[in-house]
Amino acid sequence: MKPRFWHVVPALIVASAVGLAYAKLPPPTEEQKAKAAEAAKKAAEAAKKAREAEEKAMDRVVERYKKEKGIKTSAAAAPAAKKK
Repeated sequence: MKPRFWHVVPALIVASAVGLAYAKLPPPTEEQKAKAAEAAKKAAEAAKKAREAEEKAMDRVVERYKKEKGIKTSAAAAPAAKKK
């Protein structure tokens, strides 16, 4: 009888693992939804600030490159690039 018992144990382990894999979490509460929305808002603001800083750095690099290469920029081209 022992050999049959040990054949059933792996099947039970697999069945319990499958059951755990299909388990669902409860839906988030209103408080959790609010926290997630606020975290998303903060992340968006941080991403916007980082992008602005990156754009300023790119502008400085372009200006330095143009200055070192002796490229002259026209006054009309500069305002057109800053459309918002």
